[in-house]
Amino acid sequence: MLFSVGVASLYHSQDRQTLCAMANDLSVHNVVRKFGNFTAVDDVSFDVPQGSFFSILGPSGCGKTTLLRMIAGFDEPTSGSLSIRDKDMRGVPPNKRPVNLVFQHLALFPMMNVEENIGFGLRRRGMSRAEIAKRSEAILERVDLPGYGTKRVSQLSGGQKQRVAIARCLVMEPSVLLLDEPLGALDLKLREQMKVELKKLQAKVGTTFIYITHDQSEALVMSDRIAVMNEGRFEQVGAPRELYNDPRTPFVAKFVGDNNVWSGKVEETGEYLTVRTNEGLLFQARSHEAYSSRIGVDLFLRPEALRIEPKVVTGLNTFQVSVKTILFDGANSRLLTVMPGGHELLVSLPQNRQFDYIEPGAIITLGWHPDSGLCFKV
Repeated sequence: MLFSVGVASLYHSQDRQTLCAMANDLSVHNVVRKFGNFTAVDDVSFDVPQGSFFSILGPSGCGKTTLLRMIAGFDEPTSGSLSIRDKDMRGVPPNKRPVNLVFQHLALFPMMNVEENIGFGLRRRGMSRAEIAKRSEAILERVDLPGYGTKRVSQLSGGQKQRVAIARCLVMEPSVLLLDEPLGALDLKLREQMKVELKKLQAKVGTTFIYITHDQSEALVMSDRIAVMNEGRFEQVGAPRELYNDPRTPFVAKFVGDNNVWSGKVEETGEYLTVRTNEGLLFQARSHEAYSSRIGVDLFLRPEALRIEPKVVTGLNTFQVSVKTILFDGANSRLLTVMPGGHELLVSLPQNRQFDYIEPGAIITLGWHPDSGLCFKV
């Protein structure tokens, strides 16, 4: 069964977090993890409010899985503190921590049916068969799989297996559920579906989710807050819209969403920076810091910020490009264009205007507002 979700439900509710009375399920302060001379996690601090969906987003090798292992208790910090619901976790083994972990490959037992898989941890706690059956059916109701207890794992779809793996963890009533790239093994269409289902499920059950991923789309769609991690450190922590619309470092600007990038130097300062790109164009754009003239900068601009043949050009940065090809992808269709000198740009095709006349080789005018561009010192 698919959850029925409107676009508005994907946006991130601040009201739910407010209702959590600002209590934190997880607090990490100045955590460092070293392996010999290599620092995998470097002075990381963050708090996760009760009942929220918190994602740690970063490329392979950035330290996010090492951080997750420390939260789960499979590894100990070299220094720093880690507490769950105000209880210090230093020295507490994994089986004594109020957390459960969902792996990428789910680790369901194929020889057991769904109810037996869900009740595995409860049996190890010595719970009675009748109570296990009662709790298993209750948690299956919560993950929208009522009556599935007698089914074999082989009879389940990929999305159903995902929910059974989560139910097996939730039935243990953890304070925090850890998810280590759980959608990575799914095909693209099922992964898109499960992003919506996981967000709805977390909101329904109210358990705090800590989600590890290298996929920016997963993090943006599902999370209340996201930490972008790079080389063992958090580059920026914020709500999805904040990270996308107002990145604070060049890495975040490159890693979260698509961006066109020009390199150049600052020519004038003021309300906006005036930047001369290496291609010789003059653009005005904003920056988070005051830069002096002749400073080298990279200028970032989202593909959707570019307007095709703008009817009003006052206040816009305008220039011409040649259309190289049309990248058709339904509602996400784009133009790949090239500037004089060979610099390529991606341009989103808006859905509220028709551009059927645009063909490869056409010369078009593009414009963008200075507020849409963001400069960082190089």
